[in-house]
Amino acid sequence: MEEVLRIPPLTTEQNRLISEAVRREQARLRNFIRKRVADAGDAEDILQDVFYELVEAYRAVQPVDHVAAWLYRVARNRIVDFFRKKRPEPLGEGPAESAGEEETLRLEDLLPSPDAGPDAAFARSVLLEELNAAIDELPEEQRAVFVAHEMEGLSFKELAAETGVSVNTLLSRKHYAVLHLRRRLQAIYDEYMNP
Repeated sequence: MEEVLRIPPLTTEQNRLISEAVRREQARLRNFIRKRVADAGDAEDILQDVFYELVEAYRAVQPVDHVAAWLYRVARNRIVDFFRKKRPEPLGEGPAESAGEEETLRLEDLLPSPDAGPDAAFARSVLLEELNAAIDELPEEQRAVFVAHEMEGLSFKELAAETGVSVNTLLSRKHYAVLHLRRRLQAIYDEYMNP
Protein backbone atom coordinates (compact mmCIF):
# COMPACT_ATOMS: atom_id res chain seq x y z
CA MET A 1 0.00 0.00 0.00
CA GLU A 2 2.89 2.35 0.74
CA GLU A 3 4.14 1.99 -2.85
CA VAL A 4 0.82 3.25 -4.19
CA LEU A 5 1.10 6.33 -2.01
CA ARG A 6 4.61 7.09 -3.37
CA ILE A 7 3.45 7.31 -7.00
CA PRO A 8 3.71 10.97 -7.94
CA PRO A 9 0.42 12.42 -9.14
CA LEU A 10 0.26 13.73 -12.66
CA THR A 11 0.38 17.47 -13.06
CA THR A 12 -2.38 19.42 -14.74
CA GLU A 13 -0.12 19.92 -17.76
CA GLN A 14 0.67 16.19 -17.99
CA ASN A 15 -3.04 15.37 -17.79
CA ARG A 16 -3.77 17.88 -20.54
CA LEU A 17 -1.04 16.44 -22.81
CA ILE A 18 -2.25 12.88 -22.24
CA SER A 19 -5.90 13.83 -22.87
CA GLU A 20 -4.98 15.62 -26.09
CA ALA A 21 -2.92 12.65 -27.30
CA VAL A 22 -5.73 10.20 -26.53
CA ARG A 23 -8.36 12.37 -28.22
CA ARG A 24 -6.17 12.98 -31.29
CA GLU A 25 -4.81 9.45 -31.80
CA GLN A 26 -7.43 7.08 -30.37
CA ALA A 27 -9.47 6.40 -33.52
CA ARG A 28 -6.46 5.97 -35.83
CA LEU A 29 -4.61 3.84 -33.28
CA ARG A 30 -7.69 1.64 -32.76
CA ASN A 31 -7.93 1.10 -36.55
CA PHE A 32 -4.20 0.32 -36.71
CA ILE A 33 -4.59 -2.34 -34.02
CA ARG A 34 -7.85 -3.76 -35.45
CA LYS A 35 -6.15 -4.38 -38.81
CA ARG A 36 -3.68 -6.63 -37.03
CA VAL A 37 -5.82 -8.17 -34.26
CA ALA A 38 -9.08 -9.72 -35.40
CA ASP A 39 -10.91 -9.84 -32.07
CA ALA A 40 -12.38 -6.45 -31.13
CA GLY A 41 -12.05 -7.16 -27.40
CA ASP A 42 -8.37 -8.07 -27.71
CA ALA A 43 -7.75 -4.99 -29.85
CA GLU A 44 -9.43 -2.77 -27.27
CA ASP A 45 -7.31 -4.34 -24.50
CA ILE A 46 -4.16 -3.58 -26.47
CA LEU A 47 -5.33 0.00 -27.07
CA GLN A 48 -5.90 0.47 -23.34
CA ASP A 49 -2.46 -1.00 -22.58
CA VAL A 50 -0.87 1.49 -24.98
CA PHE A 51 -2.58 4.44 -23.30
CA TYR A 52 -1.71 3.06 -19.88
CA GLU A 53 1.95 3.02 -20.92
CA LEU A 54 1.62 6.63 -22.04
CA VAL A 55 0.37 7.59 -18.58
CA GLU A 56 3.17 5.59 -16.97
CA ALA A 57 5.77 7.29 -19.17
CA TYR A 58 4.54 10.72 -18.04
CA ARG A 59 4.32 9.53 -14.44
CA ALA A 60 7.95 8.36 -14.62
CA VAL A 61 8.84 11.83 -15.91
CA GLN A 62 9.96 10.47 -19.26
CA PRO A 63 8.81 13.11 -21.72
CA VAL A 64 7.51 11.70 -24.98
CA ASP A 65 8.63 13.99 -27.81
CA HIS A 66 6.79 12.46 -30.76
CA VAL A 67 3.67 11.08 -29.11
CA ALA A 68 2.06 9.61 -32.24
CA ALA A 69 5.19 7.72 -33.29
CA TRP A 70 5.72 6.56 -29.72
CA LEU A 71 2.13 5.30 -29.47
CA TYR A 72 2.40 3.30 -32.71
CA ARG A 73 5.72 1.79 -31.63
CA VAL A 74 4.20 0.73 -28.31
CA ALA A 75 1.12 -0.61 -30.13
CA ARG A 76 3.31 -2.71 -32.45
CA ASN A 77 5.16 -4.09 -29.45
CA ARG A 78 1.90 -4.93 -27.64
CA ILE A 79 0.56 -6.67 -30.74
CA VAL A 80 3.73 -8.76 -31.00
CA ASP A 81 3.47 -9.59 -27.29
CA PHE A 82 -0.18 -10.55 -27.78
CA PHE A 83 0.65 -13.02 -30.57
CA ARG A 84 3.62 -14.42 -28.66
CA LYS A 85 1.31 -15.30 -25.77
CA LYS A 86 -1.03 -17.15 -28.08
CA ARG A 87 -0.13 -20.71 -28.95
CA PRO A 88 1.11 -20.83 -32.54
CA GLU A 89 -1.41 -22.59 -34.75
CA PRO A 90 -0.71 -24.91 -37.67
CA LEU A 91 -0.18 -23.11 -40.95
CA GLY A 92 -1.63 -25.32 -43.65
CA GLU A 93 -4.55 -25.65 -45.97
CA GLY A 94 -6.78 -27.69 -43.72
CA PRO A 95 -7.33 -31.20 -42.39
CA ALA A 96 -6.66 -32.95 -45.71
CA GLU A 97 -3.14 -31.57 -45.91
CA SER A 98 -2.03 -32.65 -42.46
CA ALA A 99 -3.98 -35.91 -42.16
CA GLY A 100 -0.97 -38.16 -42.70
CA GLU A 101 1.68 -35.98 -41.13
CA GLU A 102 2.91 -36.57 -37.60
CA GLU A 103 4.06 -32.98 -37.10
CA THR A 104 2.20 -29.85 -38.09
CA LEU A 105 3.96 -26.86 -39.53
CA ARG A 106 3.73 -23.82 -37.28
CA LEU A 107 4.28 -20.18 -38.19
CA GLU A 108 7.00 -20.02 -35.52
CA ASP A 109 8.87 -22.79 -37.34
CA LEU A 110 8.94 -20.75 -40.55
CA LEU A 111 10.31 -17.56 -39.02
CA PRO A 112 13.88 -16.92 -37.93
CA SER A 113 14.35 -17.08 -34.19
CA PRO A 114 14.38 -13.65 -32.54
CA ASP A 115 17.28 -14.91 -30.41
CA ALA A 116 19.52 -15.69 -33.42
CA GLY A 117 21.05 -12.23 -33.58
CA PRO A 118 20.23 -8.85 -35.10
CA ASP A 119 20.04 -10.08 -38.72
CA ALA A 120 17.57 -12.82 -37.82
CA ALA A 121 15.52 -10.43 -35.68
CA PHE A 122 15.39 -7.96 -38.58
CA ALA A 123 14.41 -10.68 -41.07
CA ARG A 124 11.71 -11.87 -38.68
CA SER A 125 10.27 -8.36 -38.32
CA VAL A 126 10.29 -7.83 -42.11
CA LEU A 127 8.57 -11.17 -42.69
CA LEU A 128 5.92 -10.43 -40.06
CA GLU A 129 5.26 -6.98 -41.55
CA GLU A 130 4.93 -8.51 -45.01
CA LEU A 131 2.62 -11.21 -43.66
CA ASN A 132 0.39 -8.54 -42.08
CA ALA A 133 0.35 -6.57 -45.34
CA ALA A 134 -0.45 -9.71 -47.35
CA ILE A 135 -3.29 -10.65 -44.97
CA ASP A 136 -4.68 -7.11 -45.32
CA GLU A 137 -4.77 -7.62 -49.13
CA LEU A 138 -7.08 -10.64 -48.86
CA PRO A 139 -10.78 -10.26 -49.63
CA GLU A 140 -12.69 -9.79 -46.36
CA GLU A 141 -14.27 -13.28 -46.37
CA GLN A 142 -10.92 -15.02 -46.94
CA ARG A 143 -9.13 -12.81 -44.40
CA ALA A 144 -11.78 -13.47 -41.74
CA VAL A 145 -11.52 -17.26 -42.16
CA PHE A 146 -7.71 -17.24 -42.26
CA VAL A 147 -7.34 -15.05 -39.17
CA ALA A 148 -10.00 -16.91 -37.21
CA HIS A 149 -8.54 -20.33 -38.00
CA GLU A 150 -4.79 -19.65 -38.01
CA MET A 151 -4.42 -16.85 -35.48
CA GLU A 152 -7.38 -17.24 -33.17
CA GLY A 153 -7.36 -21.05 -33.26
CA LEU A 154 -11.04 -21.54 -34.10
CA SER A 155 -11.97 -24.79 -35.80
CA PHE A 156 -13.89 -24.80 -39.07
CA LYS A 157 -16.81 -26.36 -37.22
CA GLU A 158 -16.81 -23.47 -34.71
CA LEU A 159 -16.55 -20.95 -37.55
CA ALA A 160 -19.44 -22.58 -39.41
CA ALA A 161 -21.61 -22.44 -36.28
CA GLU A 162 -20.64 -18.81 -35.65
CA THR A 163 -21.08 -17.53 -39.21
CA GLY A 164 -23.72 -19.82 -40.68
CA VAL A 165 -21.39 -20.59 -43.61
CA SER A 166 -20.76 -24.25 -44.50
CA VAL A 167 -17.49 -25.90 -43.52
CA ASN A 168 -16.70 -26.63 -47.19
CA THR A 169 -17.11 -22.95 -48.11
CA LEU A 170 -14.87 -21.94 -45.19
CA LEU A 171 -12.25 -24.50 -46.26
CA SER A 172 -12.38 -23.13 -49.80
CA ARG A 173 -11.97 -19.55 -48.61
CA LYS A 174 -9.00 -20.50 -46.47
CA HIS A 175 -7.48 -22.47 -49.35
CA TYR A 176 -7.58 -19.40 -51.61
CA ALA A 177 -6.20 -17.22 -48.81
CA VAL A 178 -3.27 -19.59 -48.30
CA LEU A 179 -2.56 -19.70 -52.04
CA HIS A 180 -2.49 -15.89 -52.18
CA LEU A 181 -0.25 -15.65 -49.11
CA ARG A 182 2.16 -18.25 -50.50
CA ARG A 183 2.45 -16.42 -53.83
CA ARG A 184 2.73 -13.03 -52.16
CA LEU A 185 5.33 -14.03 -49.57
CA GLN A 186 7.44 -16.57 -51.47
CA ALA A 187 9.98 -14.11 -52.89
CA ILE A 188 10.61 -12.31 -49.62
CA TYR A 189 10.74 -15.61 -47.71
CA ASP A 190 13.35 -16.93 -50.18
CA GLU A 191 15.36 -13.71 -49.88
CA TYR A 192 15.61 -13.86 -46.09
CA MET A 193 15.62 -17.59 -45.50
CA ASN A 194 17.85 -18.70 -48.40
CA PRO A 195 20.34 -15.85 -48.95
